[in-house]
This record gives sequence, structure tokens and C-alpha cells, in this order.
Amino acid sequence: MEKAKISSYQLFVLLLLFLLGSALLFPLGIDAKQNVWLAILISTIGGFLIFFIYYGLFLIYPDVLPTTYVQEIIGKFFGKITAFLFMVYFTYFAARILRDLGEMLAVVGYLNTPLVINHTLLILVVIYTVRKGIEVLARTGEILFVLIYLMAIAGFSFIVFSSLIDFDRLKPFLEDGIWPVLKVALTQVIFFPFGEVFVFAMIFPYIANKKKVKSVSLFAIGLSGVNLAISMAINVSVLGVFEVERSLFPLLGTIQSIEIADFLERLDIFFMLALIILGFFKISIYFYAITMGMADIWNIKEPTKLVLPIGFVVLFFSIAIAGNMEEHAKEGVKGIALYLQLPFQIIIPLLFLIIAFFKNKKK
Repeated sequence: MEKAKISSYQLFVLLLLFLLGSALLFPLGIDAKQNVWLAILISTIGGFLIFFIYYGLFLIYPDVLPTTYVQEIIGKFFGKITAFLFMVYFTYFAARILRDLGEMLAVVGYLNTPLVINHTLLILVVIYTVRKGIEVLARTGEILFVLIYLMAIAGFSFIVFSSLIDFDRLKPFLEDGIWPVLKVALTQVIFFPFGEVFVFAMIFPYIANKKKVKSVSLFAIGLSGVNLAISMAINVSVLGVFEVERSLFPLLGTIQSIEIADFLERLDIFFMLALIILGFFKISIYFYAITMGMADIWNIKEPTKLVLPIGFVVLFFSIAIAGNMEEHAKEGVKGIALYLQLPFQIIIPLLFLIIAFFKNKKK
């Protein structure tokens, strides 16, 4: 482990920025139609339950990384293999988020720039930050967190003043009953973004005041759920369900609709800036977890030596992961939840928790 400590407030900031991350970019849970906001709130409760799996493991092993205690739970050989598979999982999702941001930049402002250039510039900033350690990342989060919320408040105010919101677009409420909403919540939104909180199991040991991990984390998960529900409700009330469904980046469409007094318009740059900041933190946290996890698995004393090669791996996967944006988006919706997110986010950690509980029953 790195010799570093972060405060409970810094944990709150990192967790909130991470969960908002790329979730604000896409039409999250739009299969629930105009009830998407309810699906997100329901999945937030599921996010609380998933968090308690990792929090339970943290209570048993408060001072070591998951890559270490997995070896204690199921044995050194199988533990190293399992820990390595989790690092591959982190790498895959770090590459997906990098691709999300690269595609967003290509659509919004850099139409003629090769995708690899966008990705390279982003990953170089992440590499530099992760080399500096978790404390620097956390302090950076404290500063930019304020900027993100100021932009969010300003954007919401502009939308209200532009008279764009039509609450009739959020009707009818539960036209087809609660089941379609539950289906979206429990098969899509619960895994992305709330199930991704499990990467913070690699960061919990660095928290200075470990007694506040539970309350701070639950508050961050709850607040992110409310923010995402409000964001999607605004998208639907401004653009309508059909337009949100067919849009790659519905929040961009909402921001582009802002027009006040015939002079305040084309605020795309603020959308792009906010999403780059959020995406940067999400990739950085995944990247940091990969670096520390690999160093722990292979007993490397200087984890910073791994940062550059891991960066190239993430960069390569971000380009190779899909041929185009449509293919990339389709892969993100179909298959991943069942074959990757469900086992890695819930089933395997839950089995670890059960085994660890019985192994440490006296403790």
C-alpha cells in the first residue's frame, strides 16, 4: 500500500464524482421511459445494498487491500488469479470510460481529430495524476468538486429561465405498472453506475477516520442517485422521451436548447468541461486501483513503475474495444451486465464476504 491518508470528506468527493462520471453522459435507464427518474432512485437503494458487501469485507480487513485479503480468503494461488481477473475487469472499464470521453470530444468539438489523439491526451493527464498518488487526486477532487456543482447550479438555472421544462412529458406515471421500472433498475442502472462503487474497496484502507466510511459513502451514493434522477428527469421534460432515446448524449441536447434573451446560447463548452472533469476522476480512480492492485499481486515495491505500461494498455483497449460509437454503445447495454457486472460486482464479492465471515467468526 501507498503510505497515504485521505479524509472522509475527500472520500465523499471522490465517490460522488466517480458515480456521476460517465453516467451523466448517456441516456441512463431510458428504457423506463418517462419513469426513468424512479428507476434511478430504486437502483440507488440497490447501490446501498451492494456497498454493504464491500463494507462488510472492509470491517473484517480494514487495513489491507482487497488483492491481499482475497488471497487470505481463498488461498494464495487462487487468490492471486482472482485478484488479477479483477484488475483486468478494472482495465476494461477504464478503457470504456476513456472511449466514452473520446467519442464525446469527437462529437462535440473535435470532429476532424483522430480518436487516438483525444484518448492519448486524456490518458497522459491521468498517468501524471496517478503517479502523484491518492492524496493529490483527492485534493484535486476537493477543488474541482466546487467548480462542478457551480456549473450544475448555473446550468439548471439557465434551463429554468429558458422555460424549457414541460412536466407533462413526465406523464403518464407508471402507465404500464411498476415492473418495467423495476426491470430497468435491477438489470441496468444498479450495475452502472452504482455497482461500480466496488472499486472503492481499493481506497477504503487509505481513509484516516475509518469509522466514517459507512456514513460518508452512503450519503455520496444517495446524493449521486438524486442528482442522476434530477438530470434524467430534466432531459426528458426538455427533450421528450423519444428524443432522449435516440440521442447519444441527451444532456448535450438539453444544454444546446438553452437560449436566454437571444444572446446566451451555445453553452456546449460548459457541458464538455464538466464531463471531462468527471470522466477524468472516474478513469483516475480505476487507474489507481489497477496500479496498486497489480503492484500488490506481483509484490512490486514501487507501484509508480507500472503507471506508464498500464496507461498504454488502457489506451490500446480504448481504441480496440469497438469499431465505432454505435458498436461501443450497444456493447455497453447488452451482455456486460449479465456476464461481467453481475459476477464481479455482486456474486463473487458476496461469496468472499460469506467465506470471510465464517473464517473470522471469532474476530
